[in-house]
Amino acid sequence: MKDILKNANKWEIWVSLASLIAIALHFALINTAFSNIPLLVMIVAGGLPLLIQIAAKLLKGDFGADMMAIIALITAAILGEYLAGVLIIIMLSGGQALEFYAMRKASSVLRALADRMPSTAHLKTSTGAIKDIALDEIKIGDEIIIYPHETAPIDGSVIEGHGTMDESYLTGEPYTITKAIGAGVLSGAINGEAAMTIRAEKLAIDSRYAQIMSVMQDAEQKRPTMRRIGDQIGAIFAPLALIVAIAAWYFTGDSLRFLAVLVVATPCPLLIAIPITLISAISMAAKRGIIIKDPTVLERLPTCRTAIFDKTGTLTYGAPEVSDVIAADGVSKDDVLRYAASVERYSKHPLASAIMSAAQDADLSLMDANAVSEKPGQGLTGTVDGHEISVTSRKKFLANAPDDAAMLPDTAAGLECLILMDGDYAATIRLRDAPRDDGKPFIDHLGPNHQFKEIMIVSGDRESEVTYLADMLGIKKTYASQSPEQKVEIVRAQTLLAPTLYMGDGINDAPALASATVGIAFGQHSSVTAEAAGAVIMENSLVKVDELIHISADMRKIVLQSALGGMALSVVAMGFAAGGYISPVAGALLQEVIDVLAIANALRMTWQKRIEADI
Repeated sequence: MKDILKNANKWEIWVSLASLIAIALHFALINTAFSNIPLLVMIVAGGLPLLIQIAAKLLKGDFGADMMAIIALITAAILGEYLAGVLIIIMLSGGQALEFYAMRKASSVLRALADRMPSTAHLKTSTGAIKDIALDEIKIGDEIIIYPHETAPIDGSVIEGHGTMDESYLTGEPYTITKAIGAGVLSGAINGEAAMTIRAEKLAIDSRYAQIMSVMQDAEQKRPTMRRIGDQIGAIFAPLALIVAIAAWYFTGDSLRFLAVLVVATPCPLLIAIPITLISAISMAAKRGIIIKDPTVLERLPTCRTAIFDKTGTLTYGAPEVSDVIAADGVSKDDVLRYAASVERYSKHPLASAIMSAAQDADLSLMDANAVSEKPGQGLTGTVDGHEISVTSRKKFLANAPDDAAMLPDTAAGLECLILMDGDYAATIRLRDAPRDDGKPFIDHLGPNHQFKEIMIVSGDRESEVTYLADMLGIKKTYASQSPEQKVEIVRAQTLLAPTLYMGDGINDAPALASATVGIAFGQHSSVTAEAAGAVIMENSLVKVDELIHISADMRKIVLQSALGGMALSVVAMGFAAGGYISPVAGALLQEVIDVLAIANALRMTWQKRIEADI
């Protein structure tokens, strides 16, 4: 009852309690002439406000379960079935209280996280002093102390201390995680026995906690197609029930059958089960590190039949390593690697860190670079030790110097870049981006387990790289060297044939993510990509995608069970009521039982502790 009182409308609670008191007084006075007075008072006091509320809905064109209930209430009053009338009032007001309670239960994971987040953080100043500041005052790079058993206020990494943290509310894993210097810390995680100092790596508004908490706000603001369909079915079911009720009255001459049919015919299970199951699924996904930005993802994902993958960072780890340096005649491998790394340290290209790491592994000291320039699509140039160094692609080099093709080594699987020194070819640097360990099992199970008919890679990388990865993963259809605009065209064309699931992690994937039936972004490295996607996988794992598919499938199954099962029970009850086997009072009680069963079934996802992935 505490949960209900905190969430449900006070007026509805008052009406429900007053109705129960009126019924108790009715039975206490059952053998007197005053037994119906408490019921009459309740019908007037509680029924008139309901009538006004529902009349406002009808003026807006909202014809649904409430319309039948108010007709049943008026009919009960006219026929003198005052007990049935008060039970109808309880059904209307109590149903809202039950839904509020169930919605609160469904979102318990998110709410529990919100309730335990601190409002301040312990900032370690440059002088070593500790100062409490508000979360929104934390800046990237600040040193924050987390005392034992406190909740991490920000995302960061450990710079001092060693211990454990409970991340179960964030990752879904039911065990503590060991933390040492360099380990990542998620906001919302609970510290163990030892104090730790972390360096803030994100602002509070960009933290894992903030992203999870925004889920509930978005879910409350958006009405998925599934909910709209529920409203439409309810609007169709209501007139149908009214026709059955009128027919029962007309052919039997028994007005009580008209009332009994209306009482048991309210499609509350369908209207209540959908939002509760939806919030349960969003809550479960958030607990697994999956942010549902658009709730329609959960209803559309089970219908997808074409899976489209970006390559780098999606099917691979997105962390290439230098595998070979092939220098031209008369050029030192170490020199060319040193020159290339000296220029690359000024670049944000994905290959830059790999080349710098290779130079570091070879104990090569980097040199100063001047006049560094990196124009989009033109490669990287700079001056090092008096030499003009250019990092470019095979395609661009041959476009400018087609006669020098013989100087280049044969193309090989994987990545490559060409190094030019003073305009002349100096070396080819080959790199490899390892495929994800869970890539092939995930690809292999999409068809048999989730009914995907088509699987393809659409990438901006060159054909040899894409084909090499596709062969390893068993993907037959590939599109290489695709620009963001070309990706969008491919996704749109495939979506016309069948619902599509697109997965990517780069800024250039954003248009394609938005064009697919369902777009899933990996990681939080690009806010542009995350905004375009319907869901964001925080931990860059294909296993998490499989978990999301299972969550959406379970949600769809539970919605259908609750809604259609509840509707079927109502239809059966209508038949018995029309046949005179169920009285109005018994019908009202029966409908409450059906509502409770639908809500209990809708809450199954909240009670479910784990999602069993296939891989």
